[in-house]
Amino acid sequence: MISTLLASAGDETGRFASFEVAPWIWVAFIGLVVVLLVGDLLLVHRTAHVITLRAAAIESAVWIAIGMSFTLVMWWWQGGTAAGEYVAGYLIEKSLSVDNVFVWAVIFSYFGVPREYQFRVLFWGIFGALVLRAAFIFAGVALIESFEWVLYVFGLFLLYTAVKIARHGDAEVHPDKNPALRLVRKLVPSTGDYDGQKLFTRRSGKLLATPLFAVLVLIETTDVVFAVDSIPAILAVSREQFIVFASNAFAILGLRALYFCLAGAAGRFRYLNLGLGIILGFVGVKMLITDLYHFPTWASLVVIVAVLTATVVASLRADKRDGIDPKDREDGGDGHDPDEAPLPDRASES
Repeated sequence: MISTLLASAGDETGRFASFEVAPWIWVAFIGLVVVLLVGDLLLVHRTAHVITLRAAAIESAVWIAIGMSFTLVMWWWQGGTAAGEYVAGYLIEKSLSVDNVFVWAVIFSYFGVPREYQFRVLFWGIFGALVLRAAFIFAGVALIESFEWVLYVFGLFLLYTAVKIARHGDAEVHPDKNPALRLVRKLVPSTGDYDGQKLFTRRSGKLLATPLFAVLVLIETTDVVFAVDSIPAILAVSREQFIVFASNAFAILGLRALYFCLAGAAGRFRYLNLGLGIILGFVGVKMLITDLYHFPTWASLVVIVAVLTATVVASLRADKRDGIDPKDREDGGDGHDPDEAPLPDRASES
């Protein structure tokens, strides 16, 4: 199937896919996304519980299968070029989201969020991310259509981001320095105690925000930062709003399961940042030279898949060469078992 898709995607290498999307199709697609999102919450995660690695792996596989299966819909509906652009956009968003997942792990650890409550926070985080990404996508496409020079701004920004990501290595994340969190603590009456999965609780007749609300604010603000990188990157492989939004939506829907799979294994992929930097650098160059040469969709797919594969293989080989036990990586090297109780609640300390 992949070889056929690549061949079909290469039939029209001189331009991006472009087609009209009827309003009812947009409504139907958004309805599908909402059904998948709410269905996952009500059917699979209706009650608070600790998600095991096995369950997270199965869920992640299901979400990836759903996302990749939509390629067939795009192929049947709009042909190989559109399907190829969708796959490229999906892979870019999925790969760039891995860094986002590790940032979530830092935020949850900082606030000592019980593992059984993390899914509910991520549910609202994903919901908000879909809305924010939609705004970014429509604004980005509108800018490119109105001002062609914006392409070069995006391209240069991606090159700058590529270098920054490739070089930052294991740079630490400091939630306490987040301006949005500081603003919330100043303006919103809060408590340092959790009340189940609630974002707000009543104490002595007063409505107070729980630490989960602060966590949600941090997750949403970090997603804005990541969207600034990922949306221009996807616009380098497709300019059709429906393709860009669909690839973003399906990639984001599976982020919760991916988080529970990878949160404890951040250290295992030592070359991840380098790989993401190479991908961003590639799409940045692709965007800058778009008037001189249009990379065929299949070429973008090959580069993205090759870089991701090389990153994972090189990381695992480096661990094996250095004699590092994967379990040491998964517990972050501090001896903390991710299946044990969460870290102490730091929210109450502030």
